[in-house]
Amino acid sequence: MPHDKGYAVHQQIIDLLNKHHARYRVVEHDAVGKCEAVSAIRKTALGQGAKALVCHVKGNGMHQHVLAIIAADKQADLNQLAVSLGGRKASLASPAEVDTLTGCEFGAIPPFSFHPALKLVADPLLFERFDEIAFNAGLLTHSIIMDTQDYLRITAPTLIDFHRA
Repeated sequence: MPHDKGYAVHQQIIDLLNKHHARYRVVEHDAVGKCEAVSAIRKTALGQGAKALVCHVKGNGMHQHVLAIIAADKQADLNQLAVSLGGRKASLASPAEVDTLTGCEFGAIPPFSFHPALKLVADPLLFERFDEIAFNAGLLTHSIIMDTQDYLRITAPTLIDFHRA
């Protein structure tokens, strides 16, 4: 497994959670590409899934990469995200940018930023409905289900409402 893309990120998350005495569990599963399918495998609600979007916010003198975390059952309003951060527009980052900023493949990006140029932002709705959140942890074959309050305590993301109504 150490040769798999994302393994280092997976281990970094585990080490961070252990260091901060977080309540979590790891679920190993087949690699699946859809939020609905992985939620069924994890036996979690779709809304517990922490979907991670690597975005590029520009305008008004801003040039910022953002790791935007949103509930898997919601769609992101990237314009709302950009304006809330002081920019004019936001777009999804290119595959090369995602690789450089996260070290993970699409679908396995966790809701943790380990790159200094990647600002962590989260939609608070993700944390309001469930006591636990779930996410692919750097690998398509490994998910973490963790206590919502532990996640907020450890990561301290900037909270911005950016889900579509």
